Amino acid sequence: MEITEKPQETETKPQVIHIRILTSKLRRELKKPMGILLHGPMEEIATVLKAMVDEEKPAKIVSVGDQVSQDLASHSLTPDILIVDNKIMRREIEAISVSAPVVMNVKNQAGTISDEARIAIERAATNPRRVKIIVDGEEDLLSLVAIVTMPESSLVLYGQPPHKGIVVVKANSVNKKKVQDILERMKRDN
Repeated sequence: MEITEKPQETETKPQVIHIRILTSKLRRELKKPMGILLHGPMEEIATVLKAMVDEEKPAKIVSVGDQVSQDLASHSLTPDILIVDNKIMRREIEAISVSAPVVMNVKNQAGTISDEARIAIERAATNPRRVKIIVDGEEDLLSLVAIVTMPESSLVLYGQPPHKGIVVVKANSVNKKKVQDILERMKRDN
C-alpha cells in the first residue's frame, strides 16, 4: 500500500496478502441493494441525499465507485472518503477530478477483498481529512469493508449496476452485523 499525503510523503509497508474471495452464492446475494436505492435524475438524488445528510449528520460519507464519487462531488456532496479504480462499468476512464489531501494506492483484484485495501479503509475511517483510495484492480466489494469499518452513523454510497441508481447504506449495528456475516462467508485465500 502506498499512502501519499500532501506534501508528498510516502509510507510503504511489508506486503502481507490475505484475500477474501467472493463465492458464486454470495455474488447472487450481493446483486440486491444493501440499503436504500435512490434512482432518477442525479439532481433529484442529490436533493434527497442532501436532506439525509442534513437530518442524519453522518460521521463520514463514503463513496465507492468513480461515477458515484464524481456525481456526488459535482452536486456539492463531496465525500469524506472516496474509493475509486479509474473505471466505470469496467472501462478505463480519466481519473475523477475530486482531490484529497490524503491519497492511498492499493491493489485489490476483482471479486476479492485484499488486506491491503481493508487496512487502507480502516486508516481512512480514522483520518480527519478527506481521503481518496485509488484501487489498482476493482473497488466494488470494498463497500462491504467501508460499512463495517466506518463510525456508527456514517453513510456508505455505491452505484447499483447497471445504471439503476445509488445505494445508501447506514453504517449502523444492524448493517454492520449483516455485512460481517457476508465477510465471514467469503472464501479465504490463505
